Parts: sequence; C-alpha cells; structure tokens
Amino acid sequence: MSNFDAYEVVVGLEVHAQLMTQSKLFCGDSIAYGAVPNTHVSPITLGHPGTLPKMNRKAIEYAVKMGLACHCEIEQHNYFARKNYFYPDLPKGYQVSQHTTPICKTGYVTIKTGDEERNIRLNRIHLEEDAGKSIHDVDDENTCIDYNRAGTPLIEIVTEPDLRSSDEAFAFVSEIRKLVRYLEVCDGNMEEGSLRCDANISVRKKGETKLGTRVEVKNLNSIRNVKRAIDVEAKRLIEIIEAGGTIQQQTRSFDANAGTTQAIRDKEDADDYRYFPEPDLTPFHLQDEFIEKIKKSIPALPEERIKKYTTELSLSGYDASVLTEERTVSDYFEKIILHTTNYKAAANWMLGPVKSWMNENGKEITEFPLKPEQLVSLIALIDDGKVSFSIASTKIFPVLLANPSKEAANFAKEQNLIQESDVSAIGPIIDQVLDKFADKVVAYKKGKKGCLHCLLAK
Repeated sequence: MSNFDAYEVVVGLEVHAQLMTQSKLFCGDSIAYGAVPNTHVSPITLGHPGTLPKMNRKAIEYAVKMGLACHCEIEQHNYFARKNYFYPDLPKGYQVSQHTTPICKTGYVTIKTGDEERNIRLNRIHLEEDAGKSIHDVDDENTCIDYNRAGTPLIEIVTEPDLRSSDEAFAFVSEIRKLVRYLEVCDGNMEEGSLRCDANISVRKKGETKLGTRVEVKNLNSIRNVKRAIDVEAKRLIEIIEAGGTIQQQTRSFDANAGTTQAIRDKEDADDYRYFPEPDLTPFHLQDEFIEKIKKSIPALPEERIKKYTTELSLSGYDASVLTEERTVSDYFEKIILHTTNYKAAANWMLGPVKSWMNENGKEITEFPLKPEQLVSLIALIDDGKVSFSIASTKIFPVLLANPSKEAANFAKEQNLIQESDVSAIGPIIDQVLDKFADKVVAYKKGKKGCLHCLLAK
C-alpha cells in the first residue's frame, strides 16, 4: 500500500488567457466566439505564401496590463520567435510566440488557502498566437479542423514550481481568472476555452529539495478539473515510485468523465522546438510613457478593495471577499456607498436580496434593474425606522424590481407600510387603552398575569 503522506506534490502552472481584442494577433480576422467554422480566416490566418503578419497593438497593451497587475518587470525590448512543431491546426506549421524576451518577467500572484496567504512566483508572462481546433466527433473517419481560433492573441502565465497542493492550484487559477476579468483583458470563460490551464506535476519525499521528474497534463478546461487532475496524477506518480518504477517525462491528457490521465506523447524540451527570431516581424520597443499610461488605467484590484472594505468600512473578511469576487459587483457596491454610511447594510443587501435575484434569474449585476440610489433609499427607510428589513425586502423590493420607476418611500406610504415609531405619537394611544381597561390594569398589578393577554387581544 502506497504511503501517500510521505510525499510532497510540486506543481507549476501554465495558464493561457485569450485576449479580448477585436482581431487576431497578426491580422484583422475577427476572434468572435461561436462563428461557423472557417469563416474568420484570411490568407494570413491560412498561412498563404507571401503573406506578412502585422502586430496587434491592443494585445501588447493587455499583456503589459496583466504584467503590471502581477508585479512583473516589463521587458521594453521585445521580439517574437518561431516555435517549430507539428501543429495540425496551425496552417503555417509553426507558432509565433516569445522565447528569450517574454514581455513580462518574474512577478507574483497572491493566493489564500484557508487562513494561509502567500505569494506564488511567476517565471514569465508572454504573448503568442493560439492554434485552431481539431474536432474528432463530427466525422467517423476524419478529424475536422476549424481555423477560426488560429491566430487569436494569447498571454501565457507561467509560474515557478511553487504550488504544493491541488487546493493551491485551484486558488491560483481562481485568482488569475478574477484578475483578467477585473482588468478586462480576458473574459475568463473556461467552457469556451478562453482560459485554459496546463499543469506540470511532480512528487518527492517530504524534506527533499530536488525536483522530481515532471509530467504535464494539458488543456484543463475548468478550475475544478485542474484540482482533480493534479490529485489523480500525483496519486499515479506516487504509486509508480512506491512500486519501484521510473517516472517518464510525458505530456498527458485528463479524462474528466473517467477521472484518469492518458499519455499523449513524450515531453519536449525547449531545444526540440528549434526557436529562432520571427523574420517577418520586427522587434518592438515599449516606451516609458506607453507603460505609464497603461499603469494609470488599471482599476482598484481585489486585494486593494478587500483592504478598503475591511479597514475603512469595517466589513468582515468574508463579506469583503464575496463583494470583490466580480468587478461589476464591486463597482455597483462602490456606487452604493457613495450615498450611505451604513456599509454593513449595503453589504447585506448586495449579498442577500441582490445576489438572490442574480442567482434566481441567471443574470449579472449589469442587468440588475435598480440603480444603486434605489437600494440606498431602501436602506434609508430602514435606518429611519419607517419600515423593517423584512417589509423592505419582501414587500417593497419585489415591487421596485418589477417597476423600477417607482420610489420606495412613496410606495411604502401608498401601501400603508410605514411603521410608527415616534413615542410622542404612540403614547396617547397607549394611555387611551389603559384608561379604557383600568380594571384590567389593576388586576394585572395585583399579579393576575393573564390579564395581559386580554389587553393584547383587545
């Protein structure tokens, strides 16, 4: 029986993020998802002889923006290289990527697992073009190729082998997905393939410092599958070692249905790709002003917003974390707190009724029918003691959703939902009741507690 507790898992990730440009990395073909196969192609995408690529400036901006958000050093002197490999879904027969001059070097991404927080070092972030798509389930005898995706701009985020568990890998990919969506450089949709992950996995005895032979599991298309694949592959590697076998450096695929990995090919090293500078693209230089302008365009990121919410607004770490999960939700919350100082109430509305509406309707906060000021008006009604939270959330809130033009205060008055909490107004009514049932009051004072029920019933 394998002694799994004696081993440590070592993981490095390569996350590929499709950039949200309008066109491909080296030509004007659209990158819109879901088009009829082979309709977003041109002579450049198809690698026709004599065609020349042209650089996409927006892709460079997005790569730099991601690098700055990840605390990277920006490489100002850049060039592209040809990565020679048999790509059935890249008509040129090679991929244009970056080799010795990645546009972003080093850097880190902060992750949190449980109560532990630490920085995962990055090796690089580089630009490259995506391959097309091989389709195996359309024709019984042939593999079909869709070149629509070929040439789509990617950034590849490569970590150092710093991750020590599938939970940390899960947290890292989750953080990357959050970052690219905050920065609006990638939509982070793993189901559509715009965010994909390769995991380099090895194991070693606890206490050892030398890295074991690694195996790469390719094209993991969900954060959950990243975690599952690492657990499955680590178990397989440990079992091989415990049985006295030798681990082969391989590229493998993960079968999500079966929960197993299968070998695809022996793993290549950089020398196998025969990199050399791309002769059809000139080197490019990034000026300080260009980088500074991008830096100023970066919004407040989750880490900064969490700190603000927990310190300045005195919200719990949990509330702050959930509120910052999506930038659009956090942006909406930011607009609410411009008009109220009851930050806890604002958070409760966002994480309660508003989130429930989003979940029940399968919609984003950008489709929420109420303006932030309308939620503020509900908070004010409660703070002023005019309605309870229960009345506001169950009686007024649904009506406002159906009729966004209505005003909360006016509707509450129309429906007689305003509760009277002014003692000067309630006092005379209490005195009238007590005068009318003076005998009951005397009896109650003499110890007949049942009289209280009579008064309440009246």
